[in-house]
Amino acid sequence: MNIFVLNCGSSSVKYQLLDMNTETVLAKGQCERVGIEGTFLVHKRSGQDDYLVELGRADHTACIREVLKALTDAKVGVLESVEEIHAVGHRVVHAGEKFSGSVCITDEVKAALEECIDLAPLHNPPNLAGIRACERLLPGVPQVGVFDTAFHQTLEPKAYLYAIPYEYYQKYRVRRYGFHGTSHRFVAERTAELMGRPLAELKLIICHLGNGASISAVKGGKSVDTSMGFTPLEGLVMGTRSGDLDPALIEFISKKEGLTVEQVTNILNKKSGVLGLSGIGSDMRDIEMAIDQGNEQAKLTYEVYTYRLRKYIGAYVAAMDGVDAIVFTAGVGENDWLVRQMTCEGLTYLGITIDEALNKQRGKARAISTPESRVQVWVVPTNEELAIARDTLKLAR
Repeated sequence: MNIFVLNCGSSSVKYQLLDMNTETVLAKGQCERVGIEGTFLVHKRSGQDDYLVELGRADHTACIREVLKALTDAKVGVLESVEEIHAVGHRVVHAGEKFSGSVCITDEVKAALEECIDLAPLHNPPNLAGIRACERLLPGVPQVGVFDTAFHQTLEPKAYLYAIPYEYYQKYRVRRYGFHGTSHRFVAERTAELMGRPLAELKLIICHLGNGASISAVKGGKSVDTSMGFTPLEGLVMGTRSGDLDPALIEFISKKEGLTVEQVTNILNKKSGVLGLSGIGSDMRDIEMAIDQGNEQAKLTYEVYTYRLRKYIGAYVAAMDGVDAIVFTAGVGENDWLVRQMTCEGLTYLGITIDEALNKQRGKARAISTPESRVQVWVVPTNEELAIARDTLKLAR
């Protein structure tokens, strides 16, 4: 069964086509600059050079049409016709409190996602555009929505409510939602499998560290707390996002700099975090190179980044009354040995000891703690597309 996984952002369309008989990727790629001049498609098939198509100015529907053409092209495609696509799985960012799991797309589901646009104005509209495009281009093919927020719907009110007037929750559903849920769920399940223990008996702390970063406390397979909040701005230091700060800073900076609230929020989302602290960039590889060259600001950036991460780990140990394993995943979590080392150096009270050689390896799932370590530490690659495809396969059948 072939599953077409689609992730429609405000200015991009990312996709994978997976053969679920073997869970292998047949082709993948992305469209960039969607909706503006200079839209282009990069299509990748194993064993071939990248296939590049200039699209002028294309919306989400036009981009998906070009993707389907590439998938069925005689030279670069992998399908004879689009009829070999048996289901479509959509990454959808925000489902509010409406869905606690993946669902088949219906008119009622689309209406519910439209109601959540206020909660994710940059993400839900393109997600819906992708769904509607597939309805037109792949009529009759089952579609499934897999939500970033769904996994964290198991949070209890004590974990998701903010200490502001309760009426704002009642009227506007202002609360912690959490994101990266598909990744956190996939990595939790995979870690239990690697540890050879039932997920239901484990207490895990999952550190999803990419350009966007979040951490979750997973107890018995359920998310009990997570760092991202009402929006993905809250929590850890990220590539360009500030993470936690005193909300009064928004008014202070606004008055001092003569900026609107929207402009300050834009700074906190796009010009802060690793980029803002270092003054170098948002890529941790660049920061590590600067450290090697003696850049003190870069060193401080790493210290702030890992200090915040350690604090959250400590808080989640308390929230679960213990922890069996700490897991690093996503681009930084999987590849940056220095982040893992600096984070774990401050967790000796948990009896954690790291195998330096294993920590510096790359590219595969592995425990990086020593056999004597009281708490295991793992590196587990995430695969959100595979998680979406698996959910789609179950529901489409």
